[in-house]
Amino acid sequence: MVQAWPFTRLPLGALMRKPQLEMIQVALDGLDMLLAQQDHPRRWKLQVLDLRDVPQNFWRMWSGAMVDACSPENIKKNRTLKLNPAMAAKPPFKEQEQLLAQLTSQLLRMDCLRKFCANSVFLLEDHLEQVLRHLKTPLEILSITNCPLSDSDWNYLSRYPNARQFRHLELRGIKLTDFSLEPLQILLDTTATTLNSLDLAACGITDSQVQALLPALSRCSQLVILRIHGNRLSMSTLRDLLLHTARLSQLSIQLYPAPLESYDARGTIHPGRCSQLCAELTAIVRDFRQPNILVFCTVPCRHCGSKFLYNQGLIHCSCPTAA
Repeated sequence: MVQAWPFTRLPLGALMRKPQLEMIQVALDGLDMLLAQQDHPRRWKLQVLDLRDVPQNFWRMWSGAMVDACSPENIKKNRTLKLNPAMAAKPPFKEQEQLLAQLTSQLLRMDCLRKFCANSVFLLEDHLEQVLRHLKTPLEILSITNCPLSDSDWNYLSRYPNARQFRHLELRGIKLTDFSLEPLQILLDTTATTLNSLDLAACGITDSQVQALLPALSRCSQLVILRIHGNRLSMSTLRDLLLHTARLSQLSIQLYPAPLESYDARGTIHPGRCSQLCAELTAIVRDFRQPNILVFCTVPCRHCGSKFLYNQGLIHCSCPTAA
């Protein structure tokens, strides 16, 4: 079936939901045979190899009918499936090295690849450079979400030779708490005139890390979308962040966490306090320009799992215990 694939996108992420390594191997074998053909089938249009594990409408996804499913505008609509320990376990070192070698050999023959999207992929840890250095064309979209990365992977991002071509950078769910953010500072400086979208949601970044990023972030003149919600940040840091980004004239979609001061000592949201603080932060942006979409988001409610959102006013969760 892979050899007869007529669509632009080949999503293999569904095979990550169960330990179906044999199926992945078969799919990659078929892709190998397809790429080895000197004369490709006339209907062959493959441009994107998608390894994300996300639920999608089957036929719309596989036919490529979805509008740029890797773009930030559409990634936000996808729910990430949580893998249980058995599903997340790595294969034996040898079924792992074999898959990596096969994947990288195929990337060498993909002349039109512009997007690399990976979600909950175990193969990337310690091997990001091995994978990305085989790409023949500069990437415009790099989306690595909920994947474990090593120090070497993280440091390689700052040295990625074609980073100046990035338009969308998504690192959602990559735990950065214990990493130095110097590589990201370098990456933001490199992409300052090209980057349209940056997603650092739920990365565990701290106040001090955000403070270190501010100078580089304020130079991203083409930034349209900034997502940094899902991190625990103080009112002081959020205030500084908004002051640094308020002058970015293209920035129109902004998602931030509600300040830590919105919660009580037990971690319970205080809606009135949250609304007051978020209103103060919104006013900072309004001093420079009228915000388009400016949302502050709390952690999920402990009772119903919903979140409080502030977008020109607090939207309460629906559980009966909400104040």
